[in-house]
Amino acid sequence: MRSPRLAALELRRFGRGRLPRAALVALLVLPLLYGALYLWSFWDPYGRLDRIPVALVNDDEGATADGRRITAGDDIAGGLRDSRTFAWHEVSDEEARRGVEDGTYYLSLTMPADFSRRIASSSGDSPETGALRVRTNDANNYIVGQISRTVFNEVRAAASSKASRSFLDKIFVSFSDIHDETVTAARGADRLNTGIGKAQKGSEELADGLKEAKGGSGRLARGLKKLDTGAGDLEDGSRQVAEGTQRLADKVDGVHAKVGPFLSRNEKTIGDTARLVSDSARAVEDNLDVLVRHAPGAARTAHASAAVLAEVYAARCESATAPAPDPACPELKRAKKAAAEVAAVADDLNTLIADQDGDLKTMRDNLTALREQADALAERAPHLSEDVEDAVTRIDKLNSGAHKVAAGAERLHTGLGTARTGAVELDKGVGTAKAGAETLNGGLYKLSDGSGKLAGGLHSGAKKIPDYDKQDRDRRTGVMSDPVKLASHDLHRAPNYGTGFAPYFIPLSLWVGAMVAYMLIPPLNRRALAAGSPAWRIAFAGWLPVVAVGVLQVAALMAVLHWAIGLQMLRAAGTVGFLCLVTACFAAIVQWLNARFGAAGRILVLALLMLQLTSAGGTYPVQTSPRFFNAIHPFLPMSHIVDALRRLITGGGLDPVWQACGVLAAYTAGALALTALAARRHQVWTPARLHPELSL
Repeated sequence: MRSPRLAALELRRFGRGRLPRAALVALLVLPLLYGALYLWSFWDPYGRLDRIPVALVNDDEGATADGRRITAGDDIAGGLRDSRTFAWHEVSDEEARRGVEDGTYYLSLTMPADFSRRIASSSGDSPETGALRVRTNDANNYIVGQISRTVFNEVRAAASSKASRSFLDKIFVSFSDIHDETVTAARGADRLNTGIGKAQKGSEELADGLKEAKGGSGRLARGLKKLDTGAGDLEDGSRQVAEGTQRLADKVDGVHAKVGPFLSRNEKTIGDTARLVSDSARAVEDNLDVLVRHAPGAARTAHASAAVLAEVYAARCESATAPAPDPACPELKRAKKAAAEVAAVADDLNTLIADQDGDLKTMRDNLTALREQADALAERAPHLSEDVEDAVTRIDKLNSGAHKVAAGAERLHTGLGTARTGAVELDKGVGTAKAGAETLNGGLYKLSDGSGKLAGGLHSGAKKIPDYDKQDRDRRTGVMSDPVKLASHDLHRAPNYGTGFAPYFIPLSLWVGAMVAYMLIPPLNRRALAAGSPAWRIAFAGWLPVVAVGVLQVAALMAVLHWAIGLQMLRAAGTVGFLCLVTACFAAIVQWLNARFGAAGRILVLALLMLQLTSAGGTYPVQTSPRFFNAIHPFLPMSHIVDALRRLITGGGLDPVWQACGVLAAYTAGALALTALAARRHQVWTPARLHPELSL
């Protein structure tokens, strides 16, 4: 009979009664109870921490710093209540101590009365560290204590970061204040440098000006000396002028006393005479023009007349053919002579007019001026006495002014003497001021250079002093208060605690299922043994029923884990297929141990289970276990199963999966081979088989 048929017959006997059926159902459900109940209980313990009662003691009295109220205890307490990390119960310190001791609270967190004061002290002269007190009791639960340490480390870090942010923010604000004050000082130094530069330039100009003033004061002194001398001459001259004007005034006053009455009586006669002179000058001026026009013609006429008289005289008085002498010859001779003289005079007059054209013009101008003056005199004649009186008055005033000028010249001479002395002193003082200005200029030059260096240094310092705005301060205080961030990146993150432990609990439940299955199903088929079937067929006949049951166990377990509990598998089909290989391997190993060692094999199955659980690295990394477990870790199948299931459920490379498949296939083949050898031995009956030492 073939092995599959033998396996079917073995399974069919479970349907012959209620108890076998119940046993088969229990056999299918038992791995489900192991795997599902374990994972369900461990599924998400961190998600239910808000059910753990924890005492919260807030004795903080608060503090005041820089005019601002600080209540760090209230802030932390509010943040903890909002976070719902634990089930917080605000109680007194005594209640918290008693509750942790008797198990009412798993632990307690206390913020002392001076907590805010210590935090605020970071801005004072004596900074102190604020302390959060945690009280735990491992007798209540060790794991809760470990969880609380992690949680409270985060609380402490957050509180420290907040205090550091406040302290660092003050530092950065101080930096900004120092920067602003330094910039202000630099600007003031710039203005000082500019002012000193102007002062230095002004002192240089002052020195140059005083140098010029020194020359000018010297010249002033010399000029005043000359002025003093000149003022002496002016004083003498003005005195002489005053004396002369006095004599002139005396003489004019005397003449006016005599002439004044004559002018008053003869104003009309003087006017008529002046008009006569004006008319005569106009007539002479007009006849002068006629003379100039007619002189050439008169000269020609005179010559013609003289020639005619000369011919008449010659013909009547000097010709040989003439009759007896004419009695008119003497008169003709005189007329001839007179005509010749007239012609000569006419020539002379014509020559004179021609030669003296410029003199005639001057005469004409003089006649015009004489005429105009005569007209003016004729016009002013009615007021001539008044004009003379006015002239006399003016001369008297001139005399008075001359005397005043003489007195002023005397005072000027005296003042210039004083000014001359002062100018000499001024020249000496300007010389002293010039030397001081040169010294001042040198000092201001050095001061300008120093102030320039000061301004440059302050600007350079201001650039080196940071100036942060509020956004920049917040960013920097955030970085400096918590300079190191944990950049955590899970390549293949398990969503919860149960998913992370599933690769450990699933093979455990399948091992238990195989172990219980061989408590109900014999590892070696009795019919095959009795029929003398080949050993390998006997081994397969005892292995296949358990494998079939194991596949059903896998289906039931994974269905409940996925749809009831919520296990999400990245490679669901691969996971189920791999678990079928796992149950086949476990069935082969458990079959061999039971077939080879009988009742003692069941104990070995449990022992092998314990070894695999402790060395598989399902909870903590195997490297944290003692050397013994590290030594056996690579040689047990569950080690490879756990690694492979992690890759199939949460993701990652499949190399561990293929390696595990090879290891499981090797274990399965080896176990079946050993079972076949055990079956061969069981075909021979011995006293030990008839009377076993131990029966379970």
